[in-house]
Amino acid sequence: QVQLVESGGGLVQAGGSLRLSCAASGSIFSINAMGWYRQGPGKQRELVATISSGGGITNYADSVKGRFTISRDNAKKTVYLQMNSLKPEDTAVYYCNTAILRVYSYSWGQGTQVTVSS
Repeated sequence: QVQLVESGGGLVQAGGSLRLSCAASGSIFSINAMGWYRQGPGKQRELVATISSGGGITNYADSVKGRFTISRDNAKKTVYLQMNSLKPEDTAVYYCNTAILRVYSYSWGQGTQVTVSS
């Protein structure tokens, strides 16, 4: 069973940057497209970025396009989310999981809190 551990969150001022990491255990990590999700206060969890198993194809929600970059290192079993030009509306707990949850998903990790102050 793959376990996911997210890290890298914190408190940052609007316009700042953070880099999130999601470390996975288990040998099947590299075969799955992965995604970063977030859940803001009082909101449903939403998908913000996905990356193919090999890393060559990425997709982003309109709300983060041009500001966030997803990447992965399969040798390290880690997915990253570089977040630039952060906005207060990016405040949320960020999680990683497979890109298509209805097909296959891992157990959710604890997430990492990102707070952007105005």
